[in-house]
Amino acid sequence: MSSENGQADGGAEGAPPEQLALIRESVRKARAPRAKPRTWRGAALAKDLPVARVLVDKGVLHLDRYFDYAVPEELDADAQPGVRVRVRFGAGRHRVREGRREGGGLVDGFLVERLAESDYSGPLAALAQVVSPERVLSEDLLGLARAVADRYAGSLADVLQLAVPPRNARAEQRPSPAPLPPPPAPGPGSWARYEQGPAFLESLAAGGAPRAVWNALPGPQWSEELARAVAATLASGRGALVVLPDGRAVARVDAALTALLGRGRHAVLTADAGPEKRYAQWLAVRRGSVRAVVGTRAAMFAPVRDLGLVAVWDDGDDSHSEQHAPQPHAREVLLLRAAQEGCGFLLGSWSCTVEAAQLVETGWARPLVAGRERVRDAAPLVRTVGDGDLARDEAARAARLPTLAWQAVREGLRHGPVLVQVPRRGYVPRMACARCRTPARCRHCSGPLEARGADDLRCGWCGRGEGGWHCPECGGFRLRAQVVGARRTAEELGRAFPAVPVRTSGREHVLDTVPAAPALVVSTPGAEPVAEGGYAAALLLDGWAMLGRPDLRAGEDALRRWIGAAALVRPQSAGGTVVVVAEPTLRPVQALVRWDPVGHAVRELAERAELGFPPVSRMAAVSGPGQAVAEFLGHGRTARGGGGAGARCRCRSPPRGGRGGREGRPPGEQWERGLIRVPPGQGRRPGGAR
Repeated sequence: MSSENGQADGGAEGAPPEQLALIRESVRKARAPRAKPRTWRGAALAKDLPVARVLVDKGVLHLDRYFDYAVPEELDADAQPGVRVRVRFGAGRHRVREGRREGGGLVDGFLVERLAESDYSGPLAALAQVVSPERVLSEDLLGLARAVADRYAGSLADVLQLAVPPRNARAEQRPSPAPLPPPPAPGPGSWARYEQGPAFLESLAAGGAPRAVWNALPGPQWSEELARAVAATLASGRGALVVLPDGRAVARVDAALTALLGRGRHAVLTADAGPEKRYAQWLAVRRGSVRAVVGTRAAMFAPVRDLGLVAVWDDGDDSHSEQHAPQPHAREVLLLRAAQEGCGFLLGSWSCTVEAAQLVETGWARPLVAGRERVRDAAPLVRTVGDGDLARDEAARAARLPTLAWQAVREGLRHGPVLVQVPRRGYVPRMACARCRTPARCRHCSGPLEARGADDLRCGWCGRGEGGWHCPECGGFRLRAQVVGARRTAEELGRAFPAVPVRTSGREHVLDTVPAAPALVVSTPGAEPVAEGGYAAALLLDGWAMLGRPDLRAGEDALRRWIGAAALVRPQSAGGTVVVVAEPTLRPVQALVRWDPVGHAVRELAERAELGFPPVSRMAAVSGPGQAVAEFLGHGRTARGGGGAGARCRCRSPPRGGRGGREGRPPGEQWERGLIRVPPGQGRRPGGAR
């Protein structure tokens, strides 16, 4: 062994022979002279930086890396970092036989950087095509995508598919407008209702980066308040990004920004705009023509220049969670952007999630709330109807509408529209035991039993009739509707109030607004239209159905949906009343009565901290055949034995949803699920969840 090799290997004394061989091989490769790129057919290469490092559009994890290609001379001018390219990729990418490549097809990719040399010693394939000279992938966007892929254990290519919209040639050829000068700083407006509201706007306008969790007061002013936060950021010469749960919320903030700043100051990024218009708006943001963006969850990756503020509204809404791999959440992506780019952060909602409460508890963000007197002045009166009241109420047992609720609806219709929130859409009710509320199941296939008529009880899966049902839990024989759909509720209310128009709002047809005239508006959660001047009253039916879901967030989600509907009702001083049909002693119901979603989230966070549940820890679920899951969990314990992250396996149990064909498994195959918990801050350590 030479002295050089002796120095190289000296630090690995006592290592196994396999590890020593790997060390010697890595040293040999490091000291080998880097080869100039070579291609076939004698093609002339670019004189400066002839190597292109490309990210191919392949979402599989084992290809989550960059590949080197040679840059032909004719593509030198257009092959710049950030452009879309097409390359040969597949078997034999680096092999040449008789001057021609073996295998490999054309795939899309992004050119990440240009290099003078490649660390690959063989011949390099050449770039096949520069799709467009438009540089759509900036260094900041690439860094954000890499951070999101690491955070969600996904591939960089999958994240970039979400971050960069598909190309549209006509939109690229259209010139973007010239950027407008910064607008003047706005006044505080309705932000004066909050204790630190004016100071928050002043910090943004002065170029600061405040971070706040905003518990908005009920009413329609939230869209104008978001617009003022964006305007204050633009006044400092920086950009702003606002992510909202749906198109209706985007339209309200869009209208508020247009009224405050005029047209041309912001871009709207939603799927409803169509591919050409959306890509044109995205390009205007990328080119720096527009400094403010408002959109749905896809806008969380918008390439805003000089970002000064990221804001998300109603982070507990399911719409903020992307359904495509690696399924990032808008709140988490904006948190990453705020940390990486050092910009301001605003998380706003009428309610409060446990993740928002954790941001305040850790000191990363400050609370932005109103005083209790302000809250009492803005909130409606909330009244409850519990199981004891329903048992004593003959009208409630006959018509599913308690006397208190019926009186509130009748009184509200004298002064304006009345909102009725129903947990599910549709007509056919599913049945449950009247005594213990255990769902009624078919004895043949365990499907849910549904009432198709007065004496017609049938399975919703196999369609078989059920004549002699009894509850397997308590032995009861009486049934009740588990949840009655919105259409059935509208029909019943139409008979109870024959002279009043009844409107429905749900998945098939969602109303944006309703007039101030008396009417009954039956809506599913999240589809409540805004009433002109606010609703006179609101009725929240079947609250136990939302609270009884087998989910860690059942109480939090129920409170968020209730507050979302109650926030559209007039204040108590104007006669606004909300009646919730749920057990009054439950914590979410009491939080609604006191209008204290922050206190509810803080208590939920404390309980989860005691149990080690998210968000105070990170958990991962692994599903598969029992032997594979056991081997994986055993490997995790072996890795932790060497000082890893300390992840703990919680359980192995059959996953929910036992019918064949789900979760990609063959019908009839029994799968198991393993849960792994990682302490905070150790998710990236060896042995922990990535």
